[in-house]
Order: sequence, then structure tokens, then C-alpha cells
Amino acid sequence: MSKPLGVILAGGLARRMGGGDKGLLDLGGQSLLGEVIARMAPQCAGLVLNANGDAARFAGFGLPVIPDGIDGFPGPLAGVLAGMERAAELGQSHILTAAADTPFLPRDLGPRLRDALRPDRPIALAATREEGRVVRQPVFGLWPVDLRDDLRAAIEGGLSKIVLWTDRHGTALAEFDTGPPHPFFNVNTPEDLAEARAIWHKGRTEL
Repeated sequence: MSKPLGVILAGGLARRMGGGDKGLLDLGGQSLLGEVIARMAPQCAGLVLNANGDAARFAGFGLPVIPDGIDGFPGPLAGVLAGMERAAELGQSHILTAAADTPFLPRDLGPRLRDALRPDRPIALAATREEGRVVRQPVFGLWPVDLRDDLRAAIEGGLSKIVLWTDRHGTALAEFDTGPPHPFFNVNTPEDLAEARAIWHKGRTEL
């Protein structure tokens, strides 16, 4: 398999941060989105940003911005679908997804997910083990573009929860160590942002 198209999901409403784009928040010399791009880019054949509204606010990142193709902010599956449809236009077979507010995502996310794929499990999701149980991290996945029509039909039918759709098709899991820092730490609140800044400042050269 060649490197996938990377799709950074930034289509959420950020209600707990008072609205706006969480990815544009500053870690202290680097935005959350800038750090995600730095970690994703080497793993992908190219990157696009899934975001709604005026694309000009992301002009400084130099990425194509693709909005949800389904109205009403139906959740991250709409961003996955938008990424699949762009990848299909580019002739690519898979997309790799990550959230725009997760500055410590694994630098080997794509290769680990690719290695987890099986013929009967065409979708791979990241997972962690927390207090003895496996916890899926469904925003971080490797998705076959061939399932885009099925995904569109599911979303238009009212489905919004990622794992309800992935379970229909067979899902492989790639388990990641929980750190510190936790590889899928995401910024949802001002307190989370303060914690992310502290982590980033302490270890940005080796994380």
C-alpha cells in the first residue's frame, strides 16, 4: 500500500472552548494544528484539512480545505467521508485521519494502522489500553476509499457514531502506549490547553 492521503479533522464546533477553531490555539510558538501537520505530513502522500466555513482562516497552513459534503454538522464521519471523496478524486486508495486538536499524536500512526489491516478487517483504528480495557480512538483511523458510498448512505440515514459504522465492516485495532504524554490527548477545555502547553514546552524536542 502506498502512503495514504492525510485528512486532519477540524470540523467540530468547539463548544467547550467557547466556539472557534481549536486547531488555531497556540501551544507557545506553535499552533495545535501546526503540530498535527508536522506529525502527519511524513506519514502521508499529501494532507487536506476538513473544516467548514471560511477557508481563508487556514490560509497560512498551505493546505487544501475541504468542507463536509453533508449539511448540519453530522460529526466526524462527515469529515471522513469528505476525505474519502477527495482521495478518490486523486486516485488514492486510503485516507489516514487525525483530529486537529491532538498535538501529541503518534509519529508512526499510519504505519502501525497499516500493519494492523487484515482481509476481513479493512478499516484500522487506533486504540489504547486504559485500566485494563481496550479503548478505541475512532477519530484516528485508516480508511479504504472504496467504502465511501456506503458511508454516505449511512450518514444520510442518520448514523453519526463512528464505531457503529466501522463495526459493520470489520475493524482492526492498533494499540498504542498511553505515554506520557497520552498520544491522543485532545484539547477540549482551557484547562486542557494549559496542560498541553506545559507538556509541549517540557518535551517538544523529544516527543
